[in-house]
Amino acid sequence: MPVYNMYEKPYHTADLKKYAFLITGGAGFIGSNLVEYLMKYKAHRVRVLDNLSTGHKHNLKDFLSDPAFEFIEGDIRDLETCKKAVADMDFVFHQAALGSVPRSIVDPITTNEVNISGFVNMLVAVKDSGVSRMVYAASSSTYGDSEALPKVEENIGNPLSPYAVTKYVNELYANVFARTYGMELIGLRYFNVFGPRQDPDGAYAAVVPKFVQQLLNHQSPVINGDGEHSRDFTFIENVVQANMLAMFTDNPDSLNTVYNVAYGEQTSLNQLVRALKEYLSVSDAAIAGIKALHGPNRDGDIPHSLASIEKAKANLNYLPQFNFKEGLRRAIDWYKSNLHYAGTKI
Repeated sequence: MPVYNMYEKPYHTADLKKYAFLITGGAGFIGSNLVEYLMKYKAHRVRVLDNLSTGHKHNLKDFLSDPAFEFIEGDIRDLETCKKAVADMDFVFHQAALGSVPRSIVDPITTNEVNISGFVNMLVAVKDSGVSRMVYAASSSTYGDSEALPKVEENIGNPLSPYAVTKYVNELYANVFARTYGMELIGLRYFNVFGPRQDPDGAYAAVVPKFVQQLLNHQSPVINGDGEHSRDFTFIENVVQANMLAMFTDNPDSLNTVYNVAYGEQTSLNQLVRALKEYLSVSDAAIAGIKALHGPNRDGDIPHSLASIEKAKANLNYLPQFNFKEGLRRAIDWYKSNLHYAGTKI
């Protein structure tokens, strides 16, 4: 089975050769995929700012020697570092954050410092530098205890974790900076993104690569709760498409707001495990017989998540290309060749 070749079609119409881009958190999962896309389509300059606390420099190994690429190891909690990073840039993709609901419950102070103070530093740096537009990573965790499905951008509930609080505060700050300083800011509420370069290791690893690695190692995946909790699993290419459309939209009504970025399809954790076993057992029949284990529900988790993507479709012309199963097939092509088993890092 061939390894999945990413970004075979462009999601932009602008001439990227004219522009310089900063990606904060560019050594992480989503950030490094944005780097790959921009480098593949010949952006004039691509700069990454990352402190490597959760990202990995090996995610950027294919670009480090390219004269159009620059890496700055630094922390968004330092304003001067942010100002240095945005200097001479045209556009900013702000992906840097300390993710994970459980991590924020264990350590709310660091989550707050990175996700709120760091975000404000980036807003100030962008404002002072004259950067044209910043597209930033928001989160579906903002919907909190709202039980309404599908999730619609204008209807949110009370946050259920410190992480959710920080991501909502980002949206509030972006709104204030846009109105006060005339900035162009767009937030993208990501829903359970998965795909190549997503780290399977560590206490706060995302569920898809973690389960893949466990199954490839003939270990039982551990599901939090009964497995009927559901998510809108979203393949990384859909997320990159949304970022590019947001960065280059010329519709003034599409600016200074937030959008759900998802496929609009609901999948339970039990369904996820069944699909993984089906696809992985094609090349390793023993995986079909591995049974999942069930642990307690996780603090701060919402039971169900499903996005309405009508606003992004209408304002950004967002049209996700990969549903859950197709994305999973493509992701598994990559995982099989790039996951090193027995717990080592990708």
